[in-house]
Amino acid sequence: MSAVNIFIGDSVTDCGRDIEPPYGDGYVREIARSGKLAGEIINVGTSGHRLVDLEKRWQVDVLDHKPTLVSIAIGINDTWRRYDDNDPTSTQDFRDQYHRVLTLTRQTYNPQFVLCEPFLLSVRDEMNNWREDLDPKIEVVHAMAKEFDAILVPFDSHLNQLATTMPMVQIADDGIHPSVFGHAEMAKLWLSSVGLA
Repeated sequence: MSAVNIFIGDSVTDCGRDIEPPYGDGYVREIARSGKLAGEIINVGTSGHRLVDLEKRWQVDVLDHKPTLVSIAIGINDTWRRYDDNDPTSTQDFRDQYHRVLTLTRQTYNPQFVLCEPFLLSVRDEMNNWREDLDPKIEVVHAMAKEFDAILVPFDSHLNQLATTMPMVQIADDGIHPSVFGHAEMAKLWLSSVGLA
């Protein structure tokens, strides 16, 4: 049986996959183009989604594909909606939702999990305040990676480290959606994290 690799997340993963099928024009496309990830690659990222939205579509978008690898990159909208829409997601809810989808998936197919840090580059001063919400969610991702023997992809720490050597806006001009360069960096980090660099 050939490998089935599912990439699920928000707009950072989506990257216009409906306009530029099947991968969009972001890091998933760069991973696919590298030729290093064997098997089928399916991008089910959906712009604007939070973890609660992923959970609602998990059966169709993840389990129905019988995945051998599931890469999850989610969380920035769970933080963002608190500040732009007064619609917060508590750290506990985020933890509970993450734990449920991973438990269900492990019980069903036991794929390799790849958990990616949600990331933020504070290109605007007020974004510094977002850290109080985002950092605990990143800690949840780390805890889930440990509990479920997942590969952790440190997007946030890597891109923020990179931002000490160059202008943040060259990596993601709004601090959230990566540039072409930012996506290329994410793809390289993902591949190296899973041992395919």
